Amino acid sequence: MEKNIKVSMLCEIYGKLLTDKQLEILTDYYNNDLSLSEIAENNKITRQAVRDIIKKGENKLLELEEKLLFMEKMMKQEKMLQEVLSELSKIEETSSDKKIEKILNHVRKELSCLV
Repeated sequence: MEKNIKVSMLCEIYGKLLTDKQLEILTDYYNNDLSLSEIAENNKITRQAVRDIIKKGENKLLELEEKLLFMEKMMKQEKMLQEVLSELSKIEETSSDKKIEKILNHVRKELSCLV
């Protein structure tokens, strides 16, 4: 997975465990696509300070994921849900029983909300 996407996802999951400043700067850098210079200017700090905050924030997020594995579990669950939805579609395509089709359609709608 691309680093920018991974860090952005980790911010969504663990962002509340970072300092307000770390979360703000990581969000500006990864989600708002601001440069180190722009972030430094907005926060009235040096580019090096921005870089240090980003590095510390990234390390904290990676450490949390390494210990808690929330993102990994979420991705596995999403993959499993996609597989189940695919299987439901196959069953529905081959079924001629309207009652079963109705039940499968309802189950698919409920599961789709989780993806």
